[in-house]
Amino acid sequence: MAGFLQMILAFRKYLIIVLVPLLFLPLPLAVPTKEAQCGYVIIVMALFWCTEALPLAVTALFPVLLFPLMNIMDSTTVCREYLKDTNMLFIGGLLMAIAIENWHLHKRVALRVLLITGVRPALLLMGFMIVTAFLSMWISNTATTAMMVPIAQAVLEQLHKSEMESSTAGQASEKINKAFELQEESTKPDSSKETEEKGNSHVLTVEEDRKRNENLQEEKHKKLCKGMSLCICYSASIGGIATLTGTTPNLVLQGQVDELFPNNGNIINFASWFSFAFPTMIVLLVLTWIWLQILYLGFNFQNNFGCAASASAKAKEQRAYDTIKEESKKLGSMKFAEIAVLILFILLILLWFTRDPGFIPGWAAALFDKNDTSYVTDATVAIFISILLFIIPSDIANNDRDEQQTGSKSKIRAPPALLDWKVVHQKMPWNIVFLLGGGFALAKGSEESGLSSWIGSKLTPLQQIPHPAIALLLCLLIATFTECTSNVATTTLFLPILASMAEAICLNPLYVMLPCTLSASLAFMLPVATPPNAIVFSYGQLKVIDMAKTGFVLNILGVLTITLAINTWASSLFQLETFPSWANRTGVCP
Repeated sequence: MAGFLQMILAFRKYLIIVLVPLLFLPLPLAVPTKEAQCGYVIIVMALFWCTEALPLAVTALFPVLLFPLMNIMDSTTVCREYLKDTNMLFIGGLLMAIAIENWHLHKRVALRVLLITGVRPALLLMGFMIVTAFLSMWISNTATTAMMVPIAQAVLEQLHKSEMESSTAGQASEKINKAFELQEESTKPDSSKETEEKGNSHVLTVEEDRKRNENLQEEKHKKLCKGMSLCICYSASIGGIATLTGTTPNLVLQGQVDELFPNNGNIINFASWFSFAFPTMIVLLVLTWIWLQILYLGFNFQNNFGCAASASAKAKEQRAYDTIKEESKKLGSMKFAEIAVLILFILLILLWFTRDPGFIPGWAAALFDKNDTSYVTDATVAIFISILLFIIPSDIANNDRDEQQTGSKSKIRAPPALLDWKVVHQKMPWNIVFLLGGGFALAKGSEESGLSSWIGSKLTPLQQIPHPAIALLLCLLIATFTECTSNVATTTLFLPILASMAEAICLNPLYVMLPCTLSASLAFMLPVATPPNAIVFSYGQLKVIDMAKTGFVLNILGVLTITLAINTWASSLFQLETFPSWANRTGVCP
């Protein structure tokens, strides 16, 4: 029996691939409508995404096969969904991120910020959180975590080493002082027996104290290591929500809104998203910092900030600070390539913000828009800067001559560009491009088959529930679901359904789509929930229970923060209290 169960477990992926489509096959056969057929495709894809029986990107290709076979959409229309404007924005943003990683600009920024914040426990925690969150706004959460964890480990090791050295020195001096006292007492007559007893008892006491101190220091160091590891992976997930290109679910939302509501007037762009998500990220980051401090550094805030630090503690901190300084020195002065990438990065941000700021006409409207048609998008800007990365050389004063001389002349080599395709090929996650495309194809299929309208009609009873309660419950559902499923798959599955529901009950679709997109990034409880969690867990300092108990509270805090955001600043930013004309496709709502 045990052998049979082991075999099932070993072959579970193949069993899922065969059994899931067969189990749900009666649905399109018994109800031969386009809605049922589209529902069948969505159910099969959802289960494959949840179980990862097939790679996520392969599952995302199912609409290309099944929609034409079921007469839902023709092949050309389906394939067109796989490389839309949002995919190009994703590719452009990632090319910039790859250039930053390639020239180690992110490491320089990280070390410089840590030198500013210092190494006192609470400030060290804050420094790592600020750096990780900032970097994950622009480069992938996984790359940020992979870079920050080794830096944190080096600093923690130095802190621990300094602590052990100072405690050993303290105990040695204590033993010497006591030896002098015993020597003085032994010179007095009739006291040799008493002295011997006293000496033995003291040796035992000193030994016990030493062991107790060592255990306490070890426990304290373990807690600090856990807090530091968690602060990095959590900050990477939180930082990603602040920008449109920071994490893929944000791009899924933009793509789905443009797909489902084509006349939305480009309501979700880089500037509008940043105005909504950046304050949300700041609030959640501060709450995370406070919670990690309480859990892993204790309630002694004065001690955590190093206000009452002793001379030995300050010396220990200085040694850890020197470790960071040494790492920073290794990088040397900024090279031409780093300066060029930094300038292009700043230019990219400025162009994104000023393209369509909202409160004044942007440069795109003034220069390129004609007849109320917006020609330039955030993707145009991202691709423009990406192309420059392949054109601009990585060095202007290149003296690199070939060592082997051809006759009397030395061979002169031109410097490589800031980015080459070999590096891009190694680092670009092409699977996400297909995953995004699969989501857009599903949304289009749901609309074409009439499944969206059918789901919307069935959800009309929700009109009786207060809107903030609907948003809160959906956020909790998504935050729970994303713990065991890819956050891209979660948003891809839920956003079209939420849009149909909002339309049916005459609620602004963004009122439920925005918070649920952010909730998909609240994967804090399990190591498998997101790659940053898996990276910090692999270092062996954390147990699953540590992540689960810390993450559970953070999930609650995250959902409450998002609910606050959607009912305050986001409400005025996107006019969420009104039902927009661009969402009124059926004409039922007033």
